[in-house]
Amino acid sequence: MPKLLYLVHRIPFPPNKGDKIRSFHFLRALAKRYEIFLGTFVDDPEDRQYIEALKPYCRDVCCVELSPGLNKLKSARGLFSGEALSLPYYRDKALRRWVDQVISTEGIDRALIFSSPMAQYVERYPELRVVADFVDVDSDKWSQYANSKSWPAAWIYRREARTLLRYETQIASRAAKTIFVSEQEAALFKALAPIAKDKIDFVNNGVDTDRFDPKVAGDSPFPSGQSPIVFTGAMDYWANVDAVKWFAESVFPEIKRQCPHAKFYIVGSKPAKEVLQLSENDSAVIVTGKVDEVRPYIVHARLIVAPLRIARGIQNKVLEAMAMAKPVVATSAAMEGISAGQELQVAVADEPNEFAERVVSYLQQPTVYAEDNRRFVERAFGWSANADKLLTLLAG
Repeated sequence: MPKLLYLVHRIPFPPNKGDKIRSFHFLRALAKRYEIFLGTFVDDPEDRQYIEALKPYCRDVCCVELSPGLNKLKSARGLFSGEALSLPYYRDKALRRWVDQVISTEGIDRALIFSSPMAQYVERYPELRVVADFVDVDSDKWSQYANSKSWPAAWIYRREARTLLRYETQIASRAAKTIFVSEQEAALFKALAPIAKDKIDFVNNGVDTDRFDPKVAGDSPFPSGQSPIVFTGAMDYWANVDAVKWFAESVFPEIKRQCPHAKFYIVGSKPAKEVLQLSENDSAVIVTGKVDEVRPYIVHARLIVAPLRIARGIQNKVLEAMAMAKPVVATSAAMEGISAGQELQVAVADEPNEFAERVVSYLQQPTVYAEDNRRFVERAFGWSANADKLLTLLAG
């Protein structure tokens, strides 16, 4: 089998959050065609236990521990070097030594880079065929963050948007192909970096529809008599924090006025202080923290909400809810890359009153089984076809 260097910014297991879902499913598909040499970071102590789970897919694995607090300090070096702060954040001597050794001793001639900062490890090897998966246009995400912050954070984020775009353009110009998570995301990057536009493509995310199947979802975690509205996601991620705060403070009061039994469940690990405060201020807001299994919360909810105001690419939380045949109310940002037609039980709204109206409309109906939502995901977002496209791009 041919050999492949696969560099990922976060350990691709377990597949329990957006980027790890994508990187793991790619790993699983790649392992059928290549001997994989995986270099990655572990940024959560709980993930150390999963290093062994990667080895059946890989010829060799190098997992380097990354301390988010310490590496934020390291990233400040970028202020003096003029580079994007993301680069020193993910710069590590041990990983670089491993990459150099693997390339020199194993005769590797191609690499898949997952997240643009990981490209720094192969810059000195122009002979490698590199496919870079940027997933989202991260530089534009930093611009969005800047627009919602005050100085000095706004200045830092705008600087990161500018310097990271410069680096992304450099890598995309050098790589054989650079891919994104959706056609819309690829089009945005082509507009931002026209010099590389002929080498830009996309590979959609997918959903494990065998796992996210309403028939195998488990018992309800909700008390009887409630009308549960559910949001799922990592709750230390700022975009998710902003989303649930906006919903709880600006949208949910009107929903409760019309539907007194409504409860808002925020389901996800590591809830930030601002998220915990929401439940302290309102007993109808329930913050679960990490749960053993998210599927029962999805399938037994009355509906799923995705009130993201800052988002890039395709939202797995929306696809997973649709695969579970649940109705969804989402912002237009959360629906980017998901072309929901009229036949689907998906409502899009960006203003608080309109968002509340859409939610209330579902709550006042009998429980909706959105079978068309599931069929749409099965047809358009299967992992097999998307992984095949990646394999074709790597083969050249």
